[in-house]
Amino acid sequence: MRTSLIRRACVVALMMVTTMAPAAAARPAGDTKTPGIGGHARLLGERIIPHKLAFRGTTVGGLSGIDRNPCTGEYVMISDDRSVLQPARFYTARIAVDGTGVRSVDFTGTHPLRQPDGSVHPPASARDGKAVDPEELRVDPRSCRYWWSQEGDRPASAADPLIQQSVRIAGPTGAYRGRFRLPADYQYTREDRGPRRNKGVEAITFGSRGATFTSALEGPLIQDGPEPDLRHGALVRVTRQDRAGAVLRQFAYPLEKIFAASDPSSPWAPDTGVPAILAFPDDPDRYLVLERTWVAGAGYRIRVFDATTRGATDVRRMSSLAGRAVVPMRKKLVADFHDLKLSTVVNTEGLTWGPRLPSGERTLLLVSDDNFAEDEATQFVALAFRDR
Repeated sequence: MRTSLIRRACVVALMMVTTMAPAAAARPAGDTKTPGIGGHARLLGERIIPHKLAFRGTTVGGLSGIDRNPCTGEYVMISDDRSVLQPARFYTARIAVDGTGVRSVDFTGTHPLRQPDGSVHPPASARDGKAVDPEELRVDPRSCRYWWSQEGDRPASAADPLIQQSVRIAGPTGAYRGRFRLPADYQYTREDRGPRRNKGVEAITFGSRGATFTSALEGPLIQDGPEPDLRHGALVRVTRQDRAGAVLRQFAYPLEKIFAASDPSSPWAPDTGVPAILAFPDDPDRYLVLERTWVAGAGYRIRVFDATTRGATDVRRMSSLAGRAVVPMRKKLVADFHDLKLSTVVNTEGLTWGPRLPSGERTLLLVSDDNFAEDEATQFVALAFRDR
């Protein structure tokens, strides 16, 4: 989700901070007795890195996805720079996370994401239809290759190129290694169907120890109904596929309604969606889902939900969800950043598992996309997750 034109009222003045906080109980959402879900999280700490940190000839920022590489023990983060500042790229880093929070973030490498011919991706201004909008990256647990999603672009006018969204596969230095086939209903069209502009596939995750691949659209398909407002949420499609691309099942995830009224003087509409989804390692039907919302005058709201597909309707053969009797995925609130006493709540878009703590809790590591804007921040947040 790109918000580079948005200006927030709060300016981040502290460029390097580690915060300790007591446990914060998440407020339950929906049925707190839903079988199969019910984890909760507490804040361990946070760290904000210097804005526009220079690293090996690149500008660190726009970090919209994070995952841990089991082959190296390092974390991998994708930047959503559309080859404007530097070519589309990813970063590797050693991140120390323990019961005291995020102790350090040390970048170790960066590589551009390559096209099949070995060249880097051109900027969107090239208007040749080959630009990409990187949003999420996951490490294949079987090969340790990088699978990354890019939203492409639904053209704003007939003169603009239509760039399909995709999931591509890269080697450890960014070399092109293939492409994964997404569901047919994820395709942009020049008609009033398919994903909305800038609301395509961001969230991806491996499940069942790499046997399955799940993706979530950021917002509802045009034909599935309107986007969330102050009164109503919306249904977002979540698709589980096998490694060959065959669709196993597709579900409707209930996206929350907008949490506050927008400043009437702002030209910007509220912006909400699902930027990350994370599979549980031992339950093929269970996911953590990150919801991120921005409202002019109210700022960001970041929430993590524990969700299950168990009992949900398989919607893969439904061309439209509007007016249909659909049982959506069930969910329960795990963490609301407004409850966690963070130094600031910003544009958090990346989510992954971290190490297990001596307490038995599993850590969650989240990262924010600063949009390369002076009034935003690249923030790492560590949570301790206890399962029920």
